[in-house]
Amino acid sequence: MGSVYRRRRRNGKYGSVFWVKYYINGRPVRETTGTRRESDARRFLKDREGRVAVGQAVLPRADRVRYEEIARDLREHYQTTGARNLKEVETRLQHLDRFFKSRRVAALSQADATSYVLKRQSNGASNATINRELAILTRMLRLAYETSKLMRIPVIRKLKEKAPRQGFFEREQFEAVRRRLRPDLQAAVAIAHAYGWRMQSEVLALERRQVDLDSGTLRLDPGAAKNDEGRVVYLTPELKALLAAQLERVGELSKRTRQIVPHLFPHLTGRRAGTRRGDFRKAWTTACQKAGVPGMLRHDLRRTAVRNMVNLGVPERVAMKVTGHKTRSVFDRYHIVSPGDLQDVARRLAGTFSGTPHHSEVAPRRLSSDNPSTRP
Repeated sequence: MGSVYRRRRRNGKYGSVFWVKYYINGRPVRETTGTRRESDARRFLKDREGRVAVGQAVLPRADRVRYEEIARDLREHYQTTGARNLKEVETRLQHLDRFFKSRRVAALSQADATSYVLKRQSNGASNATINRELAILTRMLRLAYETSKLMRIPVIRKLKEKAPRQGFFEREQFEAVRRRLRPDLQAAVAIAHAYGWRMQSEVLALERRQVDLDSGTLRLDPGAAKNDEGRVVYLTPELKALLAAQLERVGELSKRTRQIVPHLFPHLTGRRAGTRRGDFRKAWTTACQKAGVPGMLRHDLRRTAVRNMVNLGVPERVAMKVTGHKTRSVFDRYHIVSPGDLQDVARRLAGTFSGTPHHSEVAPRRLSSDNPSTRP
């Protein structure tokens, strides 16, 4: 049988807020009701005893858990498990932290999420960006539920996003842009075009030690990529030549400046010579304009690499390993079908129905009595 009472303070006086005492599996549980009205406190007690009677979860602290606590739990979860990139998570959390600060978690609802969406949209955030932030919030609430700090997970609806960008390079377009870049940047964009690596966080962050011309490999260390997984790719003859020339340029820079330059793509001239190159947007924009493809992004090289590998028959599992995609859904979004692909379907169909084999089909090997391997 439970009870309602006020707690005695150190000065001998009783507090104004009522507390309740009830039992779960024979063990006493004491919990504040947060009210000064005895009638409300007794209703609170009946609710708790009713939950115990039917076997529902009773979370004594649920009404007092604040947003800051579950946000801290989420940060610790990602830090210990390594399930997400912490820098990316912090970028999302900074907006959530400002909006949901000091709010009681048990009271959060879709109405609060809607208010957050309106706030972010007024700040110019896209629906895709807001959805990623809402996904972080949902994961936070689910973790609170799993750790018995929340009795139910509120339904938070996502926004409709725009169709993913369809930008990609045809081969002649890429070559036209590459020719208008400096030699060191030509090597950088060639890596992104071939393997779909992210330009700023992966290609430009490479160091000389990660290139092995003897074995013909290029290595991305674990932790350096967005998905925290390492990668090793084998260089094409063209890329091997480009990187050999780049290593020579960096070696000459080291001799000229009399310092060790670890970066594969450092600034080669000027005050920042020898320091890591962080970006080259201006040079890229200029090259695209001169090549007649204004508005193209360096990230379009990543989409192009995915499309090229799939069209060449590379198994998707292997292609995802090369590009660093962890989920099939994202990989599929990057696999773009071009008008040229659709035209190729028409050419193949025309060849099939007309009885004329398509030019890409391999002609059957002719039998010859002069060829020992073809004799019966």
